[in-house]
Amino acid sequence: MVVNTVLSIMAYNYPPEKMSIYLSDDGGSDLTFYALLEGSRFSKKWLPFCRKFKVESRSPEAYFRKAVEPLNDSPWSKEWSSMKNLYEDMKKRIDTVEELGQIPDDIRQQHEGFLEWDTVSSRRDHQTILRIMIDGRDANAADDEGQPLPTLVYLAREKRPQYDHHFKAGAMNALIRVSSRISNSPVILNVDCDMYSNNSDSVRNALCFLMDEENGDEIGFVQFPQCFDNLTKNDLYSSSLNAVMQVEMHGMDNNGGPGYIGTGCFHRRETLCGRKYRRGSKRESLKWDHHQRIRDSARVLEETCKTLASCGYEENTEWGKEMGLKYGCPVEDVFTGLAIHCRGWRSVYFNPERKGFLGVAPTTLLQSLVQHKRWSEGCLQIFLSQNCPLLYGHGKIPLKLQLSYCVWMLWAPNCFASLYYVTIPSLCLLRGVSLFPKVSSQWSFLFIYPILATSAYSAGEFIWCGGTLRGWWNDQRMWVYKRTTSYVFGFLDNILRLLGITKSAFVITAKVADEDVSKRYEQEHMEFGAPSPMLTVLTTLAWLNALIFIGVLPKLAMYGETLDQLAMQIMLCGLLVCVNRPLYEGIFVRKEKVRMPTSVAYKSAIFALVACSLACL
Repeated sequence: MVVNTVLSIMAYNYPPEKMSIYLSDDGGSDLTFYALLEGSRFSKKWLPFCRKFKVESRSPEAYFRKAVEPLNDSPWSKEWSSMKNLYEDMKKRIDTVEELGQIPDDIRQQHEGFLEWDTVSSRRDHQTILRIMIDGRDANAADDEGQPLPTLVYLAREKRPQYDHHFKAGAMNALIRVSSRISNSPVILNVDCDMYSNNSDSVRNALCFLMDEENGDEIGFVQFPQCFDNLTKNDLYSSSLNAVMQVEMHGMDNNGGPGYIGTGCFHRRETLCGRKYRRGSKRESLKWDHHQRIRDSARVLEETCKTLASCGYEENTEWGKEMGLKYGCPVEDVFTGLAIHCRGWRSVYFNPERKGFLGVAPTTLLQSLVQHKRWSEGCLQIFLSQNCPLLYGHGKIPLKLQLSYCVWMLWAPNCFASLYYVTIPSLCLLRGVSLFPKVSSQWSFLFIYPILATSAYSAGEFIWCGGTLRGWWNDQRMWVYKRTTSYVFGFLDNILRLLGITKSAFVITAKVADEDVSKRYEQEHMEFGAPSPMLTVLTTLAWLNALIFIGVLPKLAMYGETLDQLAMQIMLCGLLVCVNRPLYEGIFVRKEKVRMPTSVAYKSAIFALVACSLACL
């Protein structure tokens, strides 16, 4: 996956001598270093192939998976087959070493960089490992057609147990400093390791905004949408975030610029270094001569740059505060984007027809819930701090942009209304207590119309954004699931943090899925994963509404006169039962590994029965 990300960026339709690619390996793995070494060798053949045949996309894995193999005996067919075989051979070598779990001695002798791991204690305790795999300044760094190759650098920043490494933000800041010494290009693109470039012209597209003669000098970054390559037809876990990416981000674009979402973003280097935008001052920041780069040898650069990625470099500096990505928040990207806007810079949201970047969406329900829990927790943390957009942004950014940010910041508090509607009406139904007007009453229109109107609008918007009707239903299901688990836990964690009981934590979403899990995901069978408090809450609510709905049906048969009074609560309870169908399948229909964890099903049933018993007292 990492190799494909790197190769897709190296193959951009842009002068290679002006590009430098940096891989941050925060795991400090020699296996990743070996994969990058193989990728650097393969690039000598892959880049000419992409240029010659104008290949899209330029991730080998994605290209060969989607492309139709030529069947004739033309030169194109032979080159295509040859290139695919070369890629499969490289992939097999990497997979073999990965299965082995260590680098064989014969491979270690191929590059002196492997010697760095002789002194590595663990992935959380090691020195800075910095290697320039391809030196773009070297005349010998050329592909098979004699064209120059981009500079390629491997970096595993220093980590020590006694230092806080600040997760992704710390890794990005180390890259900013190291790259400023090696290449110091004025524009920085950051892409997550589980994404790849799907459009070879993305860099040119971004530069069109940044170099615009009228307004380009005020553009701090160009944000591409976060899109995914492995979405199912009906987007089982609503990972596409259709409304956010296709509607809300465009709205923010009109209000002063979209937020920074952590990947697929082209930044001016100076915006990440803390500089403020001064209106009326035309900058020459994008005029960069790659011939003026430092002339030190690659080995000298490696040694001098290691200090920039050391643990102690940031002590008593503004890094993580006014320089680089912000520290102290699970959503460092949103926080950093807000800070850039408050320094006077604008941003642009660019959503081309051919997506700029594609990534890997969560393939299990729990992965998706955990991801949204981190997002909602981090956004609320910003809102409850002195960096709240309404305070921090006052007088710095337009009010409409402040409010646009608040839509994200207040995801977590939205949980309370949702929790109310999935529990209280059903529990009151069990006791025969009516919370809504009779259906025959004219006052019921005040409830029925908003529900029907918002549902119709939501479905129309979802389909307009390219979704399906069933995909919209999945989106509504995940809307309920996120607001009754992810947002609840995100809100509670913020309260505990404010009380000093816990600290903020950065939860990493799994980037690689098991083959069986991936197959079930493609078939749109919901995967639950390991036992979790969030699954317990979801399953308890599912049990609760199912037990109440089944228990109320006999009463309706006996006392039909209450139907009009309780009709809206009955429909709401029945709707929740329909929403939770995948959970019931996981409890009663699925078998062995693919079923709901037994412990979760039993505990949830007990909790639901206790709740029903207390409601009947």
